[in-house]
Amino acid sequence: MSIVKVVTDSTADIPKELVEELDITVVPLKVHFGEDMYEDGVDLTPEQFYDKLHQNNLMPSTSQPTPHQFEEVYKKLAQETNGAHILSIHLSSRLSGTYQSAHIASQELEGDIDITVVDSKKASYAIGIMVTEIARLAKEGADKRTCEQRLTELLSDTSVFFMVDTLEYLEKNGRIGKASAVLGSLLKIKPILSLNDEGEVYPFEKARGNKKALARIYKEIETRYGSSSVHVGISHAQAEDEANIIIEEIEKRMTTASSVITSIGPVIGAHVGPGTLSISVTKAE
Repeated sequence: MSIVKVVTDSTADIPKELVEELDITVVPLKVHFGEDMYEDGVDLTPEQFYDKLHQNNLMPSTSQPTPHQFEEVYKKLAQETNGAHILSIHLSSRLSGTYQSAHIASQELEGDIDITVVDSKKASYAIGIMVTEIARLAKEGADKRTCEQRLTELLSDTSVFFMVDTLEYLEKNGRIGKASAVLGSLLKIKPILSLNDEGEVYPFEKARGNKKALARIYKEIETRYGSSSVHVGISHAQAEDEANIIIEEIEKRMTTASSVITSIGPVIGAHVGPGTLSISVTKAE
């Protein structure tokens, strides 16, 4: 029985302790401040990134790994494990070319290494919540078929909701128009964002302020999952206190199999800005 090794990218925002515990391979995306380039989570931590963001007038840009980088990762894993099946799970292809780079690399190695590349159609810990579940199964000895079947369930069962503190970053990154950003800020409208079935960002609903926005998200989660046991992940951009409050509230309302709080890393942070909160939920087995 071939073992399974799990690969993802840095936009999954998985805490380092879980990456190490579950032996997950993380391929970093890049963040650019003018001429300076950093690898997400390698030589630029979330804390360092947000410090730079506050100190720098330049809007950062991001870029995906190259197919060659993925090839090197896949070759190294195959060599170290004597031919493990590689399950590579990545940021929504509608948000980045990362999945495409991984897919090209897998095609180059077709016939030599057994690789399945998956478009998560999610972002931040909505990817991580699935990746950690699959990596845990793999660590327990689950085979390729079992891991892929469970991933199929997770892809359909996982929900994510984002709240941004400011509309500035969404506007500058072309997600909303300037007029909408100015009007939303003046009216203190808190857009609740989500990802649709194609992996594109869309406005799930609008609320007047954080309290009403969170109440709407809690209600939607309860409607979707009912009495099911769930895994919950809260990712935040310099909003840890709020993240802790959200976890406590969800644990009061739902049966939680696990809960994780993690920082939104530099790549996702460059597109949503500080103060962002993201709630990811999926069904536990």
